[in-house]
Amino acid sequence: MTGWVALLRAVNVGGNNKIPMADLTALATRLGLEQARTYIASGNLIFASELGENVLRAVLEQAIAAEWGKPIGVLVRSAEELADVTARCPWPDRPGNRVVAVFSDAALSLDGVRHQADEVLALGRREIFIDYGGGMADSRLVVPAAKIGTARNMNSVRKLAELAGALA
Repeated sequence: MTGWVALLRAVNVGGNNKIPMADLTALATRLGLEQARTYIASGNLIFASELGENVLRAVLEQAIAAEWGKPIGVLVRSAEELADVTARCPWPDRPGNRVVAVFSDAALSLDGVRHQADEVLALGRREIFIDYGGGMADSRLVVPAAKIGTARNMNSVRKLAELAGALA
């Protein structure tokens, strides 16, 4: 049994794609995902399963579309991979709420980055790390590759790795 995290794209952000987390947990349980729970209201589903990443992504995307009538992108990562992302963060000494990992299943690039001020970017394996320096609130940074992914700050990534790791 593996501990997994499903990262839903653009859920409960700015009033878009509202999915109640209790309903998401119930859906996961109906799908046979074990020990399903969510973490904060931004589309983080933690569960245990013997299924693989690609199957889990497809099952969740189809079930979410059927349940809520809209396609929601889902990225699936194991507890081990999230722990590795945390370990590979280029700026472990920076505040975890100012550094994000943008997760994607597509090939990533820093091509086309615009409006970079004091932000610093680094390519990971299946993520782009961004240190927002002074904070995200005033940032005008545009990262084209982020449009196909979903971001979580490093505090959340650490906690998700911990919660999913406890299920393995």
